[in-house]
Amino acid sequence: MTALTALTLNSCSTATTEQYEATALTSYTWQVKYANNLTSQPQPRIETFANTSVVNRNGLKPPGGVLGPDEQGLWWPTFPPRPSVDEVEQRKRPQEEAGKPELIKDVKYKLTYGVGNTQKTLPTNYDVYREVVKAYAQKTPLQLTLGINDDSVEKAEPVSK
Repeated sequence: MTALTALTLNSCSTATTEQYEATALTSYTWQVKYANNLTSQPQPRIETFANTSVVNRNGLKPPGGVLGPDEQGLWWPTFPPRPSVDEVEQRKRPQEEAGKPELIKDVKYKLTYGVGNTQKTLPTNYDVYREVVKAYAQKTPLQLTLGINDDSVEKAEPVSK
């Protein structure tokens, strides 16, 4: 008896565009870990408290109260209010101990681009974001390298006119 196996190779594709916008969603979130034993429990329960975020578009300063830019050219929201001792204790379950509130810093990058009448928004990375920021001011066309199944943008390179 012969067994057949199918192998599907998904290659990366490219797209060239003159219409694009890169965003970086920067956020701060307070979180607290809870567990019966915080030092030995491998996966503590995590509770999220206050959070703030701001959208960076093409490297331009966002409106409102923001901090920055930082060493990567990103603007950050002001800090959310730290959870009080009462708030932390209210979420504690019997026999649990609560960790100290931690301020988590996060960034999510996306690229929206148009080809013909089609517009797509895909997740991307810091390097692509920076390439778009540099190209945006000059309205330079970009060649985008898409990830597996075209579900992300892995690379952006300027196309000479």
